[in-house]
Amino acid sequence: MEQYTLIGHPLGHSMSPFIHERLFAMSGKKADYTLTDIAPEHLIGKEPFLRGFNGFNITIPHKMAIIPMIDSMDESAKRYNSVNCVNNKDGKLIGYNTDCDGFTMSVKDYPMDGKVLLIGCGGVGRMIATEALRSGADLTIGIIPQDKALVETFLNEIQSAMPDAKVRYAITADIHDAFDVIINASPVGMYPKTDACPVPDELIDKASYFFDVIYNPTKTLFLRKALAQGKTAKGGAAMLVLQAVRAHEIWYNGSFTHEQIDSIITEMEKQIDDQNGSK
Repeated sequence: MEQYTLIGHPLGHSMSPFIHERLFAMSGKKADYTLTDIAPEHLIGKEPFLRGFNGFNITIPHKMAIIPMIDSMDESAKRYNSVNCVNNKDGKLIGYNTDCDGFTMSVKDYPMDGKVLLIGCGGVGRMIATEALRSGADLTIGIIPQDKALVETFLNEIQSAMPDAKVRYAITADIHDAFDVIINASPVGMYPKTDACPVPDELIDKASYFFDVIYNPTKTLFLRKALAQGKTAKGGAAMLVLQAVRAHEIWYNGSFTHEQIDSIITEMEKQIDDQNGSK
């Protein structure tokens, strides 16, 4: 039986086994998917162990530390110098970044070449900013004042790599423009502080498409406000499931219907809602 795992630390309660087990079952593939908690100081020396898997996923804090241990990187991993999926192909470990695929697949029906407001410039925020600009977005990054140095460093890197990129930043509280798409890549609204919203109502009123990387709660206050107006809004569960789908495509050419993918997203969201209801 083929063996796959997720490495990270601390792993705690991860949704990954649930998602991957469903995907293997839908493919009719007999495979085990486990969690492997590896502290940062113990990663070195684990290469022979990891080569025993058919493939594996990587989460915090190993997405960059794993790079010296693999044989080559796909363009997606080189773009971000970050690996979250490895395929063992004929004994060679090939690294990929499927986080970016999870995002782009989640918003494939959004006008990402229009005016986009992105809240947050952490790791996932910078990835989303890059993908938005690759799609031709006119991008504004909303930040809190203490992230000014971080976003300026990122903008220098982006403008060096993509000289024609239309991008700027502003303090979120000072933004009053109208946008086609608003994306939250900040932790504002995450469980248990679910009564917080990353943008004021005036921005939500003017936009038409919304995406939140947060998946717990499944519907943040930000998304609920948009949905209450009948607008298009998606949460992070879709991104999490779709990056896993991409891993299965890489590992063994797995193929899934929209209905299968949607059923996993729905089931995952129900699990999260049930867990929160019991707390």
